[in-house]
Amino acid sequence: MKTENRLIHDLDTSRKGMDDNAPLKILRPWKGVWRPIWSRREELGGFSFLISIFFVGMFSIGAPYFISNNIAAHYLETVWDPEIALDRSLPVINWLIIPYVALYLFYPATLALAPRDDRGRMELALGVQGLFMATMFCVLFFLLLPAEIDLRDQLDTHWETNPPNWLEEALFTFIHVSDNPWNAWPSLHIVHSTLLARLITHWVQRDHHESRFAKPFLVLLWVEWALLCVSILATKQHYLFDLVTGLVVAFVFWRMFTKVIDMVEERGPDKLASESGWSN
Repeated sequence: MKTENRLIHDLDTSRKGMDDNAPLKILRPWKGVWRPIWSRREELGGFSFLISIFFVGMFSIGAPYFISNNIAAHYLETVWDPEIALDRSLPVINWLIIPYVALYLFYPATLALAPRDDRGRMELALGVQGLFMATMFCVLFFLLLPAEIDLRDQLDTHWETNPPNWLEEALFTFIHVSDNPWNAWPSLHIVHSTLLARLITHWVQRDHHESRFAKPFLVLLWVEWALLCVSILATKQHYLFDLVTGLVVAFVFWRMFTKVIDMVEERGPDKLASESGWSN
């Protein structure tokens, strides 16, 4: 009887431990998505896992944005306009289109800098889940409270006296063709860049803190992030309200995700993978 009671106590403690370490059930590891990917994580020298992460991220993070962006552009109207006088008072700065577009370098950089051990792989997979949840949270606002970003006319006025160079013009054209002026707030440019920059920083400080390149790299990373925050306003892609709400959403989701990182650290990737149904 004592042995049976002890076994029941151990099982209850194990379940309680996992519940205490998981901030939300939705942020726990997805079994159906990651199990087949996890079982082949060592193939191609580990690149099989990174390739799988790329495609999961493209469909779970990129697709919701562009689908909602086109729905809003073709079928919705502005419900609440967050524009204030300051939005039109802020100047256009042509060259800031470069750090604006540099957001798209954050995604491959995250893949490249993720640790090549099971802990890093699990953190990367759970990071994709966190980005997906943050994206879907923002998409709710894009569709339920749509707002058109009606600022691009200021670019034409500015360019009459300060035309962009060939690179700036090419980047502005790329953005205007691929991204309709909707999906205003919270700014996913801010949400994604903040979460990815913090995850990259976590890895660099934990695993590469002794490297002489660690500090300069992090300085460069966060300078780019700061310029990106300014760029969404100076390129007339967003309102100030979009920036503020994007920072708030990023802060909230990072607080949740730190609990996920702690869960991986405390339980270990092997045990967590087993408990999540990723491995037999």
